Amino acid sequence: MMIRSRAIRATLWWGMTLGTLLAGAAWVRAADSGLLSLDREALSVANAWRSPWLDEAFLRLTWLGSLWILLPLVLFAGVLLWRRGKWAEALFILVALIGGSLLARQMKDLVLRPRPDLFPALTAVGSEFSFPSAHALQVTAVAAALWLVAARLAPQHRQWLIPVLLLIVVAVDFSRLYLQVHYLSDLLAGTVAAACWVAGLSVLMLPKDAATDS
Repeated sequence: MMIRSRAIRATLWWGMTLGTLLAGAAWVRAADSGLLSLDREALSVANAWRSPWLDEAFLRLTWLGSLWILLPLVLFAGVLLWRRGKWAEALFILVALIGGSLLARQMKDLVLRPRPDLFPALTAVGSEFSFPSAHALQVTAVAAALWLVAARLAPQHRQWLIPVLLLIVVAVDFSRLYLQVHYLSDLLAGTVAAACWVAGLSVLMLPKDAATDS
């Protein structure tokens, strides 16, 4: 019964993940959508803030959402956890990142939304498609997973982790907008979908009844 309950809760979270992405995809395909107007306005505002030092800062910050940075970080954290005997937590953060990354890339190939072209892009991109933002989805997935692991193993530290992880997520999200490679809707969908994806994963991989003291 307990396993069935966890499976139902995980399914509900993952349904919200898929629902977020599908609803966002349907919305951005509507040419007269108010969301598209908001997308254009957000890009215009970001472009108006352009300055050489911000260009340099966001070109660096945006890497925090890349697999080139996140995967080694997750592997390092996973090794540390595994050496402490926390193999479930180690596997959890790895699956959170890899699953989130694959989800973003699959949705890009389904939605086929072109990148913004309102202003020149300030950085190269790996895919020609925009929705959802893989950077936003990946960094949110890792941030959420790390917070859940911290809340499970070291609850005394979880409060100060919240603003730090939120700041990283917001910085990466805004960097993609500032660099003119993503619409605001790409970022919002990726962030919300990642949070739901990791919440569902935690129900199955980090059940409360199996938690142990660190």
